[in-house]
Amino acid sequence: MPHFPKTSRYTLGSKIDSLFIETTESVIKAFHSGKGEKLIYLIQASVKLDLLKFFLQIAWEIKALDNKKYIRLSEKLDEIGRMLDGWLKSLK
Repeated sequence: MPHFPKTSRYTLGSKIDSLFIETTESVIKAFHSGKGEKLIYLIQASVKLDLLKFFLQIAWEIKALDNKKYIRLSEKLDEIGRMLDGWLKSLK
């Protein structure tokens, strides 16, 4: 995260990067899995997405992210969350 302040870049920024990658991995694994495994991966993705939103909010609160970036990211993550919820509901 090159735009993060140095004090947060290797802690909070690194955690956010990891969660983004892990969420993406879980979604891709769900896409390529059978119905039984798909549910497990989608739940993992949903939990990781919630954690990602939480850590982004912390980054915003400590001013590591400006309002514009935080709003833009939050809107996209909310949209992804709605898509994941729809996918989960269709499997249940």
